[in-house]
Amino acid sequence: MKFYFAPMEGLTDYIFRNTHHRFFPGLDRYYTPFLSPTADGRFDRKAFRDVLPENNAGVPLVPQLLTRHSQDFLWAAKLLAENGYSQVDLNLGCPSGTVVAKGKGAGQLRDLAALDRFLDEIFSQSPLPISIKTRLGVQDDGEFPALLEVFCRYPVAEFTVHTRVREDFYRRPARPERFRLALERCPFPLCYNGDILNLADFRCFQAQFPAFCGVNVEETPGQAAHAEGLAGGGAVMLGRGLVADPALFLRCKNGTSADKNVLKAYHDTLFENYCSAFGNARNAMSRMKEFWFYHSALFVGGEKLFKQLRKSTDVGIFRTIVSRIYNELDLREDGTKPAW
Repeated sequence: MKFYFAPMEGLTDYIFRNTHHRFFPGLDRYYTPFLSPTADGRFDRKAFRDVLPENNAGVPLVPQLLTRHSQDFLWAAKLLAENGYSQVDLNLGCPSGTVVAKGKGAGQLRDLAALDRFLDEIFSQSPLPISIKTRLGVQDDGEFPALLEVFCRYPVAEFTVHTRVREDFYRRPARPERFRLALERCPFPLCYNGDILNLADFRCFQAQFPAFCGVNVEETPGQAAHAEGLAGGGAVMLGRGLVADPALFLRCKNGTSADKNVLKAYHDTLFENYCSAFGNARNAMSRMKEFWFYHSALFVGGEKLFKQLRKSTDVGIFRTIVSRIYNELDLREDGTKPAW
């Protein structure tokens, strides 16, 4: 089974990806936070820096595009091809209000005819294979069958299903049972995404879809046949859970977890890399607090220390609190217990 790192805007940039890949090698693929090509044929300079080949050497990376205009998608795909990428991902899942209001991300799921025209134009002209990440619909997961009819008309390189609708955002529980419909109907490789936050969540998903996960047990004929037809087996995309526990994919693959020494070295290296990139330790500290929003779920207790960490404004104090967390708190044996 393959494991991917989901794109998380404002967090999983090239600095984060390089550091994670160094300390926890073996992940099959990382996805960039979405790139939004503009009508005048360019990327934002900061966004394009995130996909420059020299900033991602050795990292198995797929850039993700967010746009509702086929010509913008196509010139961006051409530029990415010229920079050595072999695949591009289309974001049809972002639930942000500002994104959806512009008809992008999950907003493209509202008009099936327009979506079909868009897909026809990009698949007929793209210089790169196109993968897609989508949600189940906008308002209701009853929209999913009609969406699948549209997607199945095209040679999708890989199809990632985030098992929520747009209106769920990230607050409501994922609906993994709806993934079964994709398994039954889709002729292309599939990837599951949604609420796999620890090993127990993965085991639960594995029990629901054993053939997809490579478990040699009997399953429904359609599901088993599809799983056998996948090159290299199915895939799971991990997001918040993998930020919280950077070794989560290893736990899922072979039960390997990271000890506190490795986690501390990973944290400190990530912090120093941000300090170097930003040229400002306070800005780096702010970014690391976003990391700690998730990573804190890997520890038993420590509410007082985490509160002090969130409120700290002095870099020296921040470093001291971080050291206390790794020295004094125990790791959860079963992985994260998220409060988010």
